[in-house]
Amino acid sequence: MLYAGTTAADKRIALRAGLASGKILRYPGAFNPLSAKLIQKKGFEGVYISGAVLSADLGLPDIGLTTLTEVAGRSQQIARMTDLPAIVDADTGFGEPMNVARTIQTLEDAGLAGMHIEDQVNPKRCGHLDGKQVVDADTAIKRIRAAVDARRDANFLVMARTDIRAVDGLDAAVTRAKQLQDAGADAIFPEAMGSLAEFETIRAAVSVPILANMTEFGKGELYTVQQLEDVGMNLVIFPVSLLRLAMGSAARGLDAIEQTGSLTTMLPEMQHRADLYELLDYASYSQFDSGIFDFTLNPHISTLSSARGLKEHHV
Repeated sequence: MLYAGTTAADKRIALRAGLASGKILRYPGAFNPLSAKLIQKKGFEGVYISGAVLSADLGLPDIGLTTLTEVAGRSQQIARMTDLPAIVDADTGFGEPMNVARTIQTLEDAGLAGMHIEDQVNPKRCGHLDGKQVVDADTAIKRIRAAVDARRDANFLVMARTDIRAVDGLDAAVTRAKQLQDAGADAIFPEAMGSLAEFETIRAAVSVPILANMTEFGKGELYTVQQLEDVGMNLVIFPVSLLRLAMGSAARGLDAIEQTGSLTTMLPEMQHRADLYELLDYASYSQFDSGIFDFTLNPHISTLSSARGLKEHHV
């Protein structure tokens, strides 16, 4: 009831154990707290919180417009609703190395299990847009070192994302991945890989876990979880998928109202009221209300309380 029963510390331990398990972890992207609960109910290993989704949720494009306060606040709302570990996109860390340090501690306090910081220039761009620019190696390394030094929980995952593949090619991505690992990154997120072979190349270059981004309508192909596991990926995210599905359904529903004046034909596509109530755990709230408000006082206690009240009134 209310929020998840698992502590943030335990979620971080679970994330570390999952990454060391030898099995690929599946992290669908939650676009709100309710969808995070659904991800858990469906049996996934974790929840991803996309910067692009957080921007879109505000009606903004993913071009570095969101603030640390906005990202941390919404991430906390999502992370606290699930027992699963949640990883958040922290863009470029929202500033210089000291800002990165503040970002880490703010996200720790928000209950996240981990985050990733990228090596784009600030303000950043969506990783699958043209015209990206990346910072030099020294700046990228300083961001990761600041993040690692700032965390207070050693299990909080500091992941380094590199966007250099789309700018300078695969060899540059290999070099950057090694540099970020040496700087202390717990995991590497190579963005916009061109093939499974490129994922394999990054895998061979570093020893830390690697994340694969399966975002629709982007630069790369969409591979199955099994294909990614076969080439050594440790974690796969589907960052914007649930938002795209939800918005697609919403658009079709609005079209139906416009065209027919009714949503009767859309009922099979809707989450049933009963399913929503189950997901929200209405029963636990009802039991709580019954236990707190629906009670009878012991007559003896009631009499004593009344007498005490009268005495105090006369005093």
